Amino acid sequence: SEVTLPLARNGVVAGLVLAFARALGEFGATLMLAGNIPGKTATVPLAIYTAVQTGESAEALILVATLTLVSFAVVVLSERLAAVTASEETSA
Repeated sequence: SEVTLPLARNGVVAGLVLAFARALGEFGATLMLAGNIPGKTATVPLAIYTAVQTGESAEALILVATLTLVSFAVVVLSERLAAVTASEETSA
């Protein structure tokens, strides 16, 4: 049998955006379970934490700005994709 994805597209995109946002916020779990091992368990939130702890404020600010811009871009892209999908559904 054939499965079509167009009806589930909005839900799938919303799930991906929420999963991405949740992954960005997994600071505590990563720190507690995997630890902060340089080169092995490197995540952006852990890099920000390390930069702040070592007094490298400039590096921390760059990482925060980068993470903020990436998050903003993902949300904008998701909204545009949802708008395109909605316009395709209303014209069909």
